[in-house]
Amino acid sequence: MVKFKAVISNPKDGIAKSIEIDEPYSLNLIGKKIGDVIDGSLIGVEYKKLKITGGSDKSGFPMRPDIPGGRKVYILTGKGVGLKTIKGKTKKGYRKRILVRGNTITRDIYQVNMVIIE
Repeated sequence: MVKFKAVISNPKDGIAKSIEIDEPYSLNLIGKKIGDVIDGSLIGVEYKKLKITGGSDKSGFPMRPDIPGGRKVYILTGKGVGLKTIKGKTKKGYRKRILVRGNTITRDIYQVNMVIIE
């Protein structure tokens, strides 16, 4: 059984709400990528258009839009999603190897972040 936690944010009023997406609707999200625009009726939400902005898997590793596929990979990064900014350590030239997940939603994804665009 595939189950997702969807966090839908509204940029107009700054409110985000969390919903659970169960089996018939959750299968519509598998294979979608970060940046895809979907209709809200596909997941049982009354909003018109939703844009996928990110997510994380069951272990807490974030999804990155620049990594293709749904696999976990180690990347060497200096900024962006997955790298915390620690005071004093994130200076010019600081890079770190981190484990992130690709941009495609698979069965291993736990949370999907979305934003209302219409």
